Formats: sequence, C-alpha cells, structure tokens
Amino acid sequence: MPRPRLVLWDIDHTLIDTGGVGREVFAAAFRRVTGTPLREMASVHGRTERVIFAETAELHGLDPRGCDFADFAQALAEGYRERAGEMRERGHALPGAAAILAALDAAEGVVQTVVSGNPRAVSLVKLAVFGLDAPIDFSLGAYGDDHTERPELVRTARRLAGLRHGVAFDRGNTFIVGDTPADVDAGLRGGATVVAVTTGSSDARELSGAAHVVADLSDTSEVLALLLG
Repeated sequence: MPRPRLVLWDIDHTLIDTGGVGREVFAAAFRRVTGTPLREMASVHGRTERVIFAETAELHGLDPRGCDFADFAQALAEGYRERAGEMRERGHALPGAAAILAALDAAEGVVQTVVSGNPRAVSLVKLAVFGLDAPIDFSLGAYGDDHTERPELVRTARRLAGLRHGVAFDRGNTFIVGDTPADVDAGLRGGATVVAVTTGSSDARELSGAAHVVADLSDTSEVLALLLG
C-alpha cells in the first residue's frame, strides 16, 4: 500500500476564479454588517478573511473589535449562495482543476481537503458552484474563520487528518497547492511540501520558495507525479 498522502487545496486562483463576484459579495456583506458602504478594501492575496475584514474595517475608521466577524462570514456565505448562478456565468473552474481532483480521488491513500483564507461555509459554496466539492473532505480542512495565520491552518489540517486516519502527516506526505507567496510560506512554516501554480497574480520568481512551480493544473499526469511521487 502506498504511503498515505494529504493534499491541501487553496481555492481562489488555484482551483477557481469567481469572475469578480467575490469582491461584490464582500462589499455587500461589509455594508450589511457594519452599516458602512465599502470604499476601499484591504489586500486579499493569500490572506485570511478575518484579517481582510479587520483591516478593511480600519480603513473605514471602524474598530474591528466592534464588528462581529461571525456575522460577516455568515453574510458572505449567504451572498455567494444567492449569486451562485451569476458566479457560474462570470467565473470558471481553472484549467485542470476538475481532472486533478478526480484523479487524486481515485488514487489509493489520498486525502484531499481545503486550507483557505475563506470561511468554511464560503469554501463549500465556491467549490460546489463549479462542481469541485465531491472529492474534498471539508471536515478535515482549516479555514479563515479558524485562525488568522495560514501556517496554523496547515498545522490544523494535518492534525485533523492524522487523528481521523491514524497517520502521521508531515512534510514528507503533506502537500499544499496554492498560488501566492503566502501559500508557500504557509507550507514551509506549517509542515507541508508546496506545489505552486502561477494562475494568480504571482509569477514563478515570486513563488520560487515552493518545492515545485507549474503554470497551472492542466497537465494531470505532471501534477499527479509531483503529489504522489
């Protein structure tokens, strides 16, 4: 039997592109929870939603301690559900995403889950919209409503998967796939081997700390070889 593998997926710009719906949903949820129209938004690349929300609140002169993130996360999830059809029309699953998820699902001993800055409910909606949710065990993932720091999300997912499957998941058999330097840092500090894709705003040079950098997920055989060795 091959050694079990744990594959941790980032979502935005790694598996999917929301086609701009994401920012609009954020703006609506922000106004609903804070009562303040969104004028500007904190940087989102590779960051957790809790941090993005807090910094965006500060940009509007609000004390984030007085803004309930749980309410915001719920408003986000509801916004994505309401606009699922529009996101499907404007956005898309990225090349190769469905194929690699299915191939790993068919491989023996592979556990797939999510490590994402998105809240858990949002992660579920986003992947379901594009039919990418079935191979993912969301109960083993770690999300933007669990912690502010992405390396801790990697550690959390490793721990949950280890407890469930009775396996020690370490850097040798845990892989994180993402598109930002923050994903690379999360893997390096959180105990996972990093496979980076240049489907976001970062190029190969910016992602050079990863063990492997590929243009995208379209070559299923190549990505499988990197993850299954």
